[in-house]
This record gives sequence, C-alpha cells and structure tokens, in this order.
Amino acid sequence: MNLFYHPNRLRTSEEILFDKEESRHIVKVLRKHEGDMLHITDGAGFIYSARITDANDKRCTAQIFETQEVPTMPYSLHMAVAPTKTNDRFEWFLEKATEIGISEITPIICDHSERKAIKPDRYEKILQSAMKQSLKAHLPKLNPAVSLRDFLEKAHLEDIKCIAHCEETGKILLKNIVEPKRSVLILIGPEGDFSPAEIGKAKARGFTAVTLGNTRLRTETAAIVACHSVAYTNQ
Repeated sequence: MNLFYHPNRLRTSEEILFDKEESRHIVKVLRKHEGDMLHITDGAGFIYSARITDANDKRCTAQIFETQEVPTMPYSLHMAVAPTKTNDRFEWFLEKATEIGISEITPIICDHSERKAIKPDRYEKILQSAMKQSLKAHLPKLNPAVSLRDFLEKAHLEDIKCIAHCEETGKILLKNIVEPKRSVLILIGPEGDFSPAEIGKAKARGFTAVTLGNTRLRTETAAIVACHSVAYTNQ
C-alpha cells in the first residue's frame, strides 16, 4: 500500500486536491489512473480511502469514500536532540525515529554545538516522507530550534525526564527507568557532549542522568537507541 499526505483533515465524500509534488508522484511515478484507489493521511490520526477523479500530474483530484481513525501510540516520546555537524546524520535520525515511533522533536543548541542553523522546511518533508513510508497516520511534531538553556527554563510535564551524557558520574540505564504507557522526554547532546554546567542545570530541573550502554555512540545513533528503547518497552 502507498500512503499519501494531505495536511488538512478531510471528510467523507469530500474532493481532495493534491499539490504538484504529490500529483506527479501519483500520476507519473506510480502511473495511477482515474478510478484507482488511494490511501491518504492527514498526519493527525486519520487515513482516508479515495478514488481518483482526475489523474492530472499537476493537480490530481480524488473523492473520499471512507475514513478510518488510527489510535495514537500507547506512549508519548519527546526527543530533544542537538543537530549534528553533518546535517544528513540528523536527517537520518528524523527519518528513523519517525519509523520507530516518536511524538515530538526539538532541536536543541548546546554549549558544544557545531551546528546552530537548521532547515525546518526540509526536516518537515523528511518527517512526512518517513511517516508515509512506514504507513503511520501521526506526523511527529517538529518544534523550532532552541538553546538548551531556554529549553530547560520551560515547564515540561512528561512523566519521565532524562538526560543522556558521557560524563563519568552516576547514571542509570535508560531501560531501567522507562516504563510502559508513560510520557518520556530525553535529551541527547552534540558531538562534544553536554557541558558540565548543562548537565547540572538539567539535573536541577528534575532530569535523571542516564546511560545507553557501555559503548560511546554518535549523537544520531544515541538518539535512535534511546528512541528504540522506549518503543521496545511499550511492545
């Protein structure tokens, strides 16, 4: 099954107009014709079944005839991750985290960050593509980039709040603190790790210091390991 994305919530019997990019993919790449069925998600938990009424590669239209609501994940996962120096590594994290299961992503700028500029429009497209590829109906929320210090000043209501770092101090294995059906927030730092001041501030704000194992991991690998650990706990 191919899944297409339309950002608006739709209603049964409503005609849907695809943008130029999706229209070209439907008509030119997949060679769909009038009368063929499509599956569409709005990224907000609904999947729609529709039939093509105009197979135009610039403005394809379809008529919706069925709507299905897809339940949310049994847990909530918010990952606050420092963008990597090499941008494609962070994009890889966005793609894989969406496939595994994530609710919210915040790029954080830290004391040791080498990349401080992000491409939110491109990141959003990667999230949409990964959602469609993995046949999910919920698009992760991508927040604007923010400094870690400002991020920590905000109130965070997640049940479990963790900071994963490489300092040789007392830490708990992430898998030993995560519990099923709970909301989780995990901080992952840049290539140079969090600074001692950042770690201290996070702990003062109620974050638990955690380790992901004995191996030192790249930022994007650590983020995926953390993401999978939470997902696996909720299997």
